[in-house]
Formats: sequence, C-alpha cells, structure tokens
Amino acid sequence: MIDTRTVVLVEGVSDKSAVEALAGRRGLDLAGEGIVVVAMGGATNIRAHVGRFGPAGRGLRLAGLCDAGEEEEFRRAFEGAGLGSELSRSDLEALGFFVCVADLEDELIRALGTAAVERVVDAEGELGSFRTLQKQLVWRERTTHDQLRRFMGSGGGRKIRYSGLLVAALDLDQVPRPLDMLLAHLLLGSRR
Repeated sequence: MIDTRTVVLVEGVSDKSAVEALAGRRGLDLAGEGIVVVAMGGATNIRAHVGRFGPAGRGLRLAGLCDAGEEEEFRRAFEGAGLGSELSRSDLEALGFFVCVADLEDELIRALGTAAVERVVDAEGELGSFRTLQKQLVWRERTTHDQLRRFMGSGGGRKIRYSGLLVAALDLDQVPRPLDMLLAHLLLGSRR
C-alpha cells in the first residue's frame, strides 16, 4: 500500500471480487491508479477502517459500497471521523460511498435477470444444485430472484466465485447503480 491514494472499503470478499472484475472490464488499472479494494470482513468494521485509512489515519481518499441494512453503521463511522453530520444518502455518495438495495448480489441478479443468472449457474455446472434448492419446502413458493440470492449465499465460497462471474455476464450499460457510481467515482478521482 505504499503508492496507495484511494482505499475502497467493501463489506466482504465477494464485493471486492465484483469491484475488481468491473474495474478490469472498464479498463481501470486499480493498482496503477493507486487504488486498493479492502474487504473489511463485515460492515461493523467500518469505523476501524475509516480510522486507519481516513483523515485521522493515513489521510487517504475513501470510497466504497455498503448494503442498505448497514447504511447507518457507515453513516455513524463517517460522522465519528469528522466527515460530516446528519449525513444523507446523497452526502454518502458525495463521500464516494454507494448503497446497495439489499446487497450486491441482489443488485447483480436484478441487473442481469434471473434467466441470465441461471445460465451462469448452469455454465458452472451447478444448475442441478440450484434446482434442488428450488424444490425445498421453504423455498418452493419464493421468487426465482430470492432463490438465486439464497443459492449464492449457500455453499463454501459460492458468493465470492459468482460475484465476478455475474459482473462478467453484465452488459456494461446495465451495471447496477451502486457499482456503476462507485466505478465512475474512482475513474473521476484517478484523473485528478
């Protein structure tokens, strides 16, 4: 992190994988631009990471993603670091942090559509496993979207593996808003 100018804080490794995959597709050389994506191991670690990398720490430019359910945790961390008070979602975006409706997997599934996500699952040889989940009593009546979110979250490392694959399957004009806005923010900052 010697040449790091920007730290992108994301909740987990699957989010990190998605950000790096989209950066690659958009031709943004993260390392070359001094950008490092850090998977924090959960939203509750935001305060420590803002303290380490933000104004009171290394003084680096911060950016990132969070889930809607964790937005308040992020807001409190930024306010505690002196980055504003009574921050709105627009204020968070001005700071470079973008909120996913449920989570990034939800955003990617909605952007791609369930049929396209099922094709990705099939290409990975896991469509049979997904069909088994769909037959389970607790999941039978749920939407295919909800079933796919559950499927991505089950199994060792599935979320991490599929996040990059789903980004690879996206049309670049259909990137979910939070991910798209984050990359636009990073591109703008790398040109300064």
